[in-house]
Amino acid sequence: MTTRTATTIGLIAILLWSLLALFTAATGRIPPFQLNAMTFLIGGLVGMGSWIARPQAVKALRQKPVVWALGIGGLFGYHALYFAALRWAPPAESGLINYLWPLLIVLFSSFLPGEHLRRAHLVGALLGFAGVIVLIAGRGAFDARTEYLPGYACAFVAAFVWGGYSVLSRRFGQVPTDAVAGFCLMTALLSWICHLAFETTVWPETTTQWLALLALGLGPVGGAFYVWDIGMKRGDIRLLGVASYATPVLSTLLLVLAGYAEPTLTLALSCGLIVAGALVATLTPKAFSGKADPARLSVRRGAGER
Repeated sequence: MTTRTATTIGLIAILLWSLLALFTAATGRIPPFQLNAMTFLIGGLVGMGSWIARPQAVKALRQKPVVWALGIGGLFGYHALYFAALRWAPPAESGLINYLWPLLIVLFSSFLPGEHLRRAHLVGALLGFAGVIVLIAGRGAFDARTEYLPGYACAFVAAFVWGGYSVLSRRFGQVPTDAVAGFCLMTALLSWICHLAFETTVWPETTTQWLALLALGLGPVGGAFYVWDIGMKRGDIRLLGVASYATPVLSTLLLVLAGYAEPTLTLALSCGLIVAGALVATLTPKAFSGKADPARLSVRRGAGER
């Protein structure tokens, strides 16, 4: 698989995540951990469904404890922290702090073997983050009360968890994407335990809510993690990080089209900043081009001389 193909597959995750708010709104009043348990169960079963035609794929579950710790810590840890942030702090501020993760992916990628952080990637990520700030600021005034600090801390740690999980997936590139099915099922189990401990069960009341629940499990909280795994392991990780800032904007646009939100000037400005950031990030020799990376060529030549 080429870098371009893997990056394109990874971009599908961003499109799927943009549907998260719309489908979640359509599920009704299901508590967060219960919704997480049900959708991750569907997501895990989706991955296992392909094993009917590929029985050997079940071997992907035979991984070292560190791999399981990374997968479960990334999927369950991130969602648990994010739900806690939404419970203990206002959604606007929590969402803004949490959306540090695309920038962290860009920064963390510089620590990977053979990778080099370019100015264009950093500028693109900062423009994307500025777009998110504009989008969230347009929804209302920020409230920075001391009592919300635990929630802000959870959102901050959640950003590092997801950024770390995404980048460290590259270090375990030999682990088949089929293993994500196991991570999803374990996340579903842990989420259900948290649901029983902290929430009251609420089942979908209409066919539309059940369909929205199924769509969540198939897409934003299911299929998205498989294609994201491919993008992180084999694609342009920094470009995917910058492009991730399109998620909240696309999500808001879909909510507007569905009648759940109103179009605003801040939405248009946010779109412009994020598009600009993505364009800047692609202005590198490596991104979506067949040209060689001069820095890597010099390294290879030096290694050859030695």
